Amino acid sequence: MENTRNSLSIESAVTGCLTRHTRSHDRWVVGLSGGLDSVVLLHAVRRHASPSALHVHHGLSPNADRWETFCRELCTTWEIPLHVERVEVERHSPDGLEAAARRARHAIFAQTGDWVLLAHHRGDQVETLLFNLLRGTGVRGASAMQERNGHLLRPLLTTSRQDIAAYAQAQDLSWIEDESNADLRFSRNWLRHQILPELTRRFPATEANLAGATRRFAEAENLLNELATLDLGDAPHDFPVALETLAALSFARAKNLLRYLLARRNIGIPSEERLSEALRQCLEAAPDRHPSIAFGRWQLVRKKGKVTIIAPHSH
Repeated sequence: MENTRNSLSIESAVTGCLTRHTRSHDRWVVGLSGGLDSVVLLHAVRRHASPSALHVHHGLSPNADRWETFCRELCTTWEIPLHVERVEVERHSPDGLEAAARRARHAIFAQTGDWVLLAHHRGDQVETLLFNLLRGTGVRGASAMQERNGHLLRPLLTTSRQDIAAYAQAQDLSWIEDESNADLRFSRNWLRHQILPELTRRFPATEANLAGATRRFAEAENLLNELATLDLGDAPHDFPVALETLAALSFARAKNLLRYLLARRNIGIPSEERLSEALRQCLEAAPDRHPSIAFGRWQLVRKKGKVTIIAPHSH
């Protein structure tokens, strides 16, 4: 009975997400790593739709070829089209291997014209919240992941890992284990295996309450975005932005406007301190100065009465 309830819960989550965001004639691509979560998502989607699958081969593990083989065999058995993409991951990225692998995956997702369904669940959401908070994030980072982000959908985002595992058991599914998931050198694994269990022992509702907090942070972010659009008025919602527009606002609202424009370009903010310093330099530098502040691989620049962003390798 319990397994049946879990199965219905997951199927309801998937169909609800697809109904909210897509239409019946749309095409859906499930990101398939071969792990428990993505196998369950693919199984649940195929019960109500006709998806294809996408496997990103990072080449980071000695077992990567075996994972690809598993995905191919699974999709053959289930008669689901599979596309495999091999990517080069920046192994010595300044923000770490995890972030570099994520960038490589999302670059592939961005090339996909269809809806891409990812298997992030409630536990992943809570890990993301804690990870971002510990890095000094603002409201946007505290809102963690959204059910919909552009053409990406996360149907299982409010589903617990326990329900996913119960579904897999009820449906007699098989999957592969990524050995790196147990490596505590990775910050997310440390949070998952060391910190969250301790928090849950003391506060049993930790996961549900923190996941609820991300939804409230997301509402706050939406309100701040609305404020930024009001402050832009009829101006384009992109760089360059007129210096006089920023100067006419309070410092907090001007910073919010910059944060909004950076987010629209998918440019990460190293810290709130860096953002404040960038805005201060743009507002206070002498007219003959052209302040330039690094945001990762990007440069925020003031020039000719405007503040703009210069792409990597631009001149």
